Amino acid sequence: MTGFRFELRQTDGAARRGRLHTAHGTAETPAFMPVGTAGTVKAMLPEHVAGTGAQIVLGNTYHLMLRPGAARVKDLGGLHRFMDWPGPILTDSGGFQVMSLGSLRTLSEEGVTFRSHIDGSEHTLTPESATGIQDDLDATISMVLDECTPWPVEEAAAADSMRLSMRWAERSRAAFRARPGYGQFGIVQGSVFPDLRAESAAALAAIGFEGYAVGGLAVGEGQAAMLEMLDTTTPALPGDKPRYLMGVGRPSDIIGAIARGIDMFDCVLPTRSGRTGKAFVPGGELNIRNARHAGADRPLDPDCPCPACRRFSRAYLHHLFKAGEMLGPILLTWHNLQHFQDLMRDIRSAVETGNFALYSREHAAAEAAFDPQAA
Repeated sequence: MTGFRFELRQTDGAARRGRLHTAHGTAETPAFMPVGTAGTVKAMLPEHVAGTGAQIVLGNTYHLMLRPGAARVKDLGGLHRFMDWPGPILTDSGGFQVMSLGSLRTLSEEGVTFRSHIDGSEHTLTPESATGIQDDLDATISMVLDECTPWPVEEAAAADSMRLSMRWAERSRAAFRARPGYGQFGIVQGSVFPDLRAESAAALAAIGFEGYAVGGLAVGEGQAAMLEMLDTTTPALPGDKPRYLMGVGRPSDIIGAIARGIDMFDCVLPTRSGRTGKAFVPGGELNIRNARHAGADRPLDPDCPCPACRRFSRAYLHHLFKAGEMLGPILLTWHNLQHFQDLMRDIRSAVETGNFALYSREHAAAEAAFDPQAA
């Protein structure tokens, strides 16, 4: 079994082209991870997800511990076998989901007690139990339990939140069971305060992890503030380890983050958009429900290899959504995942050839010129 290793193959400015080696195979970086929250990428078969070029997917501790339960997944051979995904799986520790429960949760030094959104039953997540659940799931990459600092927030509250997460990170690391090819990532917090971000990054680097995530961004602070925090954070993280920006998925956000040294991304945006009739195309996105597509006998994107573009017209996709047919969300989800994987492939190529800055400018120009009514 291979060890867990990040291979940095090329740089272009701060942008990095790498390869992540794990117990469940390799993943080329920069990488976009489709979100399979409850053990499935919604509307997709595993082989179709892989067919888009995705090599690593994301699962979620909070959802899987509630249903079907981590012990059951373990008894059935682990999450890879359960969802028939042999490649790497990263599991979010559940911190973000628990934060979103609001009044249904109670935070303490020990951990967080919350009520299930499914049946109201009470549960407690601690750094130790969150780590153990991810072990039961057989996650290739586990995340430490953290408090995802809410937005907006005062600096003093952000500092308290971040330092609690750092104490939890130490406990998560102590509970992690080291195995060849498996890794655990720490999560940088500190909201939009550069000094707090730097303190958090230094604390995590001192603990030592197989990789490092940047959390608590893309929660309402805006792109400029997010990129400013990355300017502060990524230089403080070990250069020989992968860097993961959590929950970020708009193409312009991804490109801006890669320009600042980020290697991994996840977001529900392509799948959620696909289920609601929104399709990503070069330069932007369009709504297939709009009446102007009703008679359009052309593909979403003539250069896209996905089935929605190769086999069907915009008019047919429009019809599927208007008729409430499930094939519509399936095809648009498939298309959006393909679009994002093609984006990552093109970015990797641009970094390899030293053309990332040019690629970034061209992409920004295409977004600026995009007219959804004419696309």
